[in-house]
Amino acid sequence: MMPATHGNAGQNNAIICLGCWDQMHVPIPIRGPLALPFRAFGITRSKMNPNICERAFRYVKKQNHVTSNATILFADIRGFTTLSERMDPVRLSNLVRIFHDRCAQAIWAHDGIVNKQMGDGLMAIFNFPIRIADHASAAIMAARDIQEHCTEALDSLKSNLDGLPDHLLGVGVGIHTGDVEIGEFSSFRSDFTAIGGAVNLAARLESQAGVGEILISPATAALATELAAGTEARMLQLKGIEHQVAAQVLLKR
Repeated sequence: MMPATHGNAGQNNAIICLGCWDQMHVPIPIRGPLALPFRAFGITRSKMNPNICERAFRYVKKQNHVTSNATILFADIRGFTTLSERMDPVRLSNLVRIFHDRCAQAIWAHDGIVNKQMGDGLMAIFNFPIRIADHASAAIMAARDIQEHCTEALDSLKSNLDGLPDHLLGVGVGIHTGDVEIGEFSSFRSDFTAIGGAVNLAARLESQAGVGEILISPATAALATELAAGTEARMLQLKGIEHQVAAQVLLKR
């Protein structure tokens, strides 16, 4: 039994857990009649990606942690502090919900997982537990979708926020590819995530991305040459890094 949608970006209806298949070669049904007995035993779809079940992560936890080459994506709402001062809490929380929902759909469409949601930002992992041959390109395409899907929602607010400059409202994205350690790193709290220099650099790139920008590292650009072709080069001074770091700047389409 093979996952019918594996490797097809944009599909969100895999019959079996893609993570269990890629990590253990075990076909765990997550949709259809065959999935019902498994649900009775607590095997449910993960909130990180609907094509993965929680068993895939439990397998990783038993290994303590694993090393994987992955592409990390961070996205954040620019101008959120200004928004929080001008919007009532209900409208602000609805905006954050829309942001996370649209980001998740873009990430899932390219087989990534939404690993963390942090207020007005998030972190995604590509190439684990679903294996993606071209995970750097998958992350870039997801980032482009995020920019496209979020722009409409944020633009609709500008007419109600008089005097808010365009450059203060939008989404910034940072992407880097490298080796990461994946697992749980707390003895008293379940917090499955990835750690390492690759994660830190992706986060630093995102912090420097302007409205509508996607900053990608040279490592990611080298693996996605077609998508990175013709992009603007930028030298950045990133927090915690002594020397300047090169980045390629992709603008929203």
